[in-house]
Amino acid sequence: MAKEINTIGVLTSGGDAPGMNAAIRAVVREAIAKGKKVKGIKRGYAGLLQEEIIDMETKDVSDIIQRGGTILQTARCMEFTTPEGQQKGAEICRKHGIDGVIVIGGDGSFKGAQKLAGLGINTIGLPGTIDLDIACTEYTIGFDTAVNTAMEAIDKVRDTSTSHERCSIIEVMGRGAGYIALWCGIANGAEDILLPEKYDYDEQKLVNHIIENRKKGKQHHIIVNAEGIGHSASMAKRIEAATGVETRATILGHMQRGGNPTCKDRVYASTMGALAVDLLCAGKSNRVVGYRHGDFVDFDIDEALAMTKEIPEYQYEISKNLSL
Repeated sequence: MAKEINTIGVLTSGGDAPGMNAAIRAVVREAIAKGKKVKGIKRGYAGLLQEEIIDMETKDVSDIIQRGGTILQTARCMEFTTPEGQQKGAEICRKHGIDGVIVIGGDGSFKGAQKLAGLGINTIGLPGTIDLDIACTEYTIGFDTAVNTAMEAIDKVRDTSTSHERCSIIEVMGRGAGYIALWCGIANGAEDILLPEKYDYDEQKLVNHIIENRKKGKQHHIIVNAEGIGHSASMAKRIEAATGVETRATILGHMQRGGNPTCKDRVYASTMGALAVDLLCAGKSNRVVGYRHGDFVDFDIDEALAMTKEIPEYQYEISKNLSL
């Protein structure tokens, strides 16, 4: 017999992402609509271990769908990576009457959810990360907003880069995944895109490309550089010395995590949050919600964590042709 769920806990973990509030709102309201109680767990797993747990009603999530960040706040928690911390977390859930937990975060957050599930707390994960690097899903909460924020910023840098006939290296977020860089590179018409998954660290190719473009009359040169490669400022100095072209580095940084979520992030996050509640009410556990081939689906967390994800080869190849 499926475990009956009466009280659902919800937390956000890891890096914040626009749309997390939409997901929290959907969890609270879908659960209450189904006659369940909801408890918000503040500051992720760290807050769980500190028992920072609050009751949540429909009014508590009014006027948050349009806000970036997360009203529950977030943190990283090394203690929860230990068996002792995980056991303590499960005991605290039981102490507060929490039968199921919805975890909004990335792969690291899902590993915590997986451990809670193994300790008898039903768990559902929602993919919340601006990096789009969760293998089981084609969409992650926050990516659409982050990539649009970066795109608009790069458009502005291009304007001034053209005015001064500069080369601009613009660093976007993505420590281990180059999806923001790839999408912005294509959307902004960048001359070069540097991805952690693809870059061979041959700067001479960049130098040659800039010189060739200058000979063709190109007045500016945009390089979109992923955070995982980094070192944009020192790269700019080397390129300027090698080409004679004034080169500046711009690091967009954490502005990409903030801002009002796009319509897509609000609607998809809301749908995922409601589905997570429905899965818990159906007795499901150790699942992660995803989006594939136009449908919202769910996977076993163990299966999801074992999947791998690669940069779309076709998009990467055409990005070179489109920059000619």
